[in-house]
Amino acid sequence: MALLCASCSKDDVSQITDPIELTYPQKAIATDPKVLSDINGVKVYNGGYGSSMVQDPTDKSIFYLLTDRGPNIDGTESDSKVFATPAFAPQIGKFRLKENTLILESVIELKNKDGVKLNGLPNPEGKGGSGEKALGVDGKDLGKSEDGIDSEGLARAADGSWWVSDEYGPHIVHFDASGKEIERINPWSTGKKLPLVFAKRRPNRGMEGLTLTPDGKTLVGIMQFPLYNPSKDAIKNSLAIRIVTLDIASGATKQYVYMMERTDLQAVSEIAAVSNSTFIVLERDGEYATEATRSTVFKKIYKIDLSGATDISDANNTATGKLFDGKTVEELKDAATLAKYNIKPVNKTLVADLMTDIKELYPHDKAEGLAVINPFMIAVCNDDDFGVTGKGFYESKILPYIKTVDKNSIYFVQLKDPLK
Repeated sequence: MALLCASCSKDDVSQITDPIELTYPQKAIATDPKVLSDINGVKVYNGGYGSSMVQDPTDKSIFYLLTDRGPNIDGTESDSKVFATPAFAPQIGKFRLKENTLILESVIELKNKDGVKLNGLPNPEGKGGSGEKALGVDGKDLGKSEDGIDSEGLARAADGSWWVSDEYGPHIVHFDASGKEIERINPWSTGKKLPLVFAKRRPNRGMEGLTLTPDGKTLVGIMQFPLYNPSKDAIKNSLAIRIVTLDIASGATKQYVYMMERTDLQAVSEIAAVSNSTFIVLERDGEYATEATRSTVFKKIYKIDLSGATDISDANNTATGKLFDGKTVEELKDAATLAKYNIKPVNKTLVADLMTDIKELYPHDKAEGLAVINPFMIAVCNDDDFGVTGKGFYESKILPYIKTVDKNSIYFVQLKDPLK
């Protein structure tokens, strides 16, 4: 069985051979997550894994699943979040696939360079601040933290270390195998840095996806939504999402445009490498599917190719990025306008539709993690939001179709056409 591993040196998924044959189920569910907290009778589970996913390069029954910043819901105050367990450390769960069950074997908590656990609180302004306000369940302001990370993208290097992208800075953070920070890259870091324009990410729509090319040389990150560049109002109805590549050795970056399908989507949730220049991308809305709504729910996977796409990097690294007749890439909005300036987005081809390409109805709102299993199969995991939802007060997150609390799951999707 041929499989992709992010730490392999091969350049083509079809050339990587796994000596161990595995039978993958249609779906595997994480059972019996522990309870983190009980808020007025609502159980908050841990749970929470599924923002991103990596398959172990040697033991293919092992999947590493990433949490985000921790259990939270929208507050009634503008741009506020109510955190159930503010001390929660974003973490990587090691799960073993056994038949149709995901068994949590161990946890890697993310830590700073001093070995202190990270948290999920918003960063201070100038250090990645998103303008969000963190509140406790008692309504008290929890403040800001430079150790806050809203982890969303995960890649594993050949030496067992981890690369994690987030929605605050955005930051790309390198952690050793134990989860201790080695290096942090963002738009204002010294040395290696992300282009300054990425600081204009929309709050809670940061660097949602991250992958490592199979040769281990390049990180590829994708934003969830068009940047607020130069402002929220100016980019209304824009479809232009930025991809950034970062050469790990030199720190050199390039930027490309990915065109999302509709302006009303939550947009891109993940990217996974197929080769050193081709990737699959998960694009979605935020809706739950039922039999009545499945024809309108949008959760699709596309294959993209960076070859031939226009590098839109700004040589001067300005706050708005490279301008075209005084307009940002986001202000150009659609493919026709981009074409007028000879900007070619990444080539994009539909690979799978979760509403039609799995046998049972896909009931989750947040399909977020993505992995290439082999040329004929991909895996998709969901963020279960720690089993909670709500605005101002906590409620159990019940999936409308199956009428149970959301849990972390991996769906194994057979492809109609092989990845090449």
